[in-house]
Amino acid sequence: MPNQLGLVCITHSGDIRYRTITRKRLLSHERLVQHKLLDDIYRDNIQRFDTALRYCKRESIALYRLPSGMFPFSDEEVGREVLMSVAGVLRRLGNWATTHGIRLVMHPDQFVVLNSDSDNVVQNSIKILATHAELMDLLDQPQSPWALLEIHGGKSGRAQALVDRIGTLPDNIRTRLGLENDEYAYGADEILAICRDSGVPMVFDAHHHIVHEGLDSYDHPSVAEMLAEARSTWAVPEQQLVHISNGRTAFNDRNHSDLIEVMPSAYADAPWIEIEAKHKEEAIRRLRGGGAWR
Repeated sequence: MPNQLGLVCITHSGDIRYRTITRKRLLSHERLVQHKLLDDIYRDNIQRFDTALRYCKRESIALYRLPSGMFPFSDEEVGREVLMSVAGVLRRLGNWATTHGIRLVMHPDQFVVLNSDSDNVVQNSIKILATHAELMDLLDQPQSPWALLEIHGGKSGRAQALVDRIGTLPDNIRTRLGLENDEYAYGADEILAICRDSGVPMVFDAHHHIVHEGLDSYDHPSVAEMLAEARSTWAVPEQQLVHISNGRTAFNDRNHSDLIEVMPSAYADAPWIEIEAKHKEEAIRRLRGGGAWR
């Protein structure tokens, strides 16, 4: 299977952009006006999502990461009412993506910390994940890692708490959940162990790995080793998803560069690759030219 390169949320150009609203502005209005404001934003963003899907089809991009904030405040009562009112449109769009071979995934934000020692943080994390899972349900996406909800490990030193919490999650979250290694709290080895203990797949990020380990090359043997180990956590290995970015100012810079100038040679065997570069679609075009594969 050839590498499938994924588009993350928006385009560098203005072609795909989504609207949002601040809590302060929303709450400055009475309930009826809040409903109208969110209805306008949701319907506008649905149109932009449709544009994104058609862009992916036109550019032969087979994976699209939906933005976490596509439906702001949908985890609150007024937002959920609006979201349910557009459920039919979402189902049609999700089915259109499936028919045209476009895989949909999401990456909930940094506020998801399932292993926090604060119960309030844990409950808010579950609420956020539930909102994402419900959107995947509305899009008629499978309850499997094909429709991945990818998160980081959270609070360091609390691996068992994360494993335990994952085991209590509702099926529509747990069956889609994947864990990604990061630069600080959980390196690739640690996330791998958590994934095996909890039965969820590992999303390997080679750049996070080289930053965490202080490596000077994507061709360090551990990159290929971790890619293979991560694949073993996927029930369907052909669905394995990985991330790539390059350092902005130096190889080990955690900040993302505009393009992907260097791709791990081991990633030639990675079936699905999310491109986390700032110039997004341009980075995908250049990668298809083969220049970064060395």
